[in-house]
Amino acid sequence: MPAACTHLDRIEVVPPEPEAIGGCEECLKAGGRWVHLRVCLTCGKVGCCDDSPNKHATAHFHESGHPLIHSGEPGEQWSYCYVDDQAFVVDIAPD
Repeated sequence: MPAACTHLDRIEVVPPEPEAIGGCEECLKAGGRWVHLRVCLTCGKVGCCDDSPNKHATAHFHESGHPLIHSGEPGEQWSYCYVDDQAFVVDIAPD
């Protein structure tokens, strides 16, 4: 069995509901397009996935070191740790 993510203590924000996400912040600024959206669980930045032309979510990880993202897509509840290369579901709903 693979090791579990060791960065869960870095979760600082609860991602918004997908309907409330306006789009990839960087793509919106540049007039670009995206395929799927990801939300940084440390700072809340919204970026596009690696299937998108600009891969802004991964770029944000490389620039900031924030290891965790959450899917910003309706019906998807998974999160991912770049450092540990682990996808998982974690209860991050507000108390």
